[in-house]
Amino acid sequence: MRSPFRHRPGRPAPKKAPAPPPGPGEGLRVLFIGNSLTYANDMPWIVQALAKSAGQSLDVAAETLGGANLEDHWNHGAAQRRIAEGGWSVVVLQQGPSSLVENRENMRELTRRFAEGIAKVGARPALYMVWPDNKRLAFFDQVRESYTLAAEDVGGILFPAGEAWRAAWRRDPHAPLYRRDGFHPSPTGSYTAALSIYGMLYGRPPQGLPARLRLRKGTMIQIPPKLAMVLQEAATEANERFGKA
Repeated sequence: MRSPFRHRPGRPAPKKAPAPPPGPGEGLRVLFIGNSLTYANDMPWIVQALAKSAGQSLDVAAETLGGANLEDHWNHGAAQRRIAEGGWSVVVLQQGPSSLVENRENMRELTRRFAEGIAKVGARPALYMVWPDNKRLAFFDQVRESYTLAAEDVGGILFPAGEAWRAAWRRDPHAPLYRRDGFHPSPTGSYTAALSIYGMLYGRPPQGLPARLRLRKGTMIQIPPKLAMVLQEAATEANERFGKA
């Protein structure tokens, strides 16, 4: 019997439908859209390695541009094309701290635009909260508010990674989360962010996860075990206080 959807000569070929998101038990597929605060230290693949260590299947991909905000991604167009491929469980959006009012409103507007395409492929939007540079630590609350509002606008998930940094410093003021430039994350900072993201994705505290991880290309992330315990506690506190699932 011929399929009723068989292409007939002389008519435009039907558009290919996006791949459906994975079903129960098939694992999560997560697309990260952001800038160097996402791709530094291969952070999405740290999340993947954490999941693997816990026996969970997580496929990650990233569409990143150095120094870009969400409007830059929108104008570039590659992020929309990756979203439209479909099959994603969650699409994570990230830009700079966005603590200023004009930057906050820009992020909220672009989050709403991206959320439409994310919804079309059956995925869930998420916001990856980052942090201000080390000269503007007083702006942490404004950064959190900006990302929280953007997540609430679209019924999305909030990964409060920046608050995990603050919770870590309350426990260990010398935790080396920044690189020397005072803005980008060190491997320890990216590990802390990944703990928060992992915990929110899987709805569980990250205590007991490894301090030593092998990533996609054989690179290693290695955190001193005692510090890793501190960071895991900090991520749990931040997720419980500020995370939105």
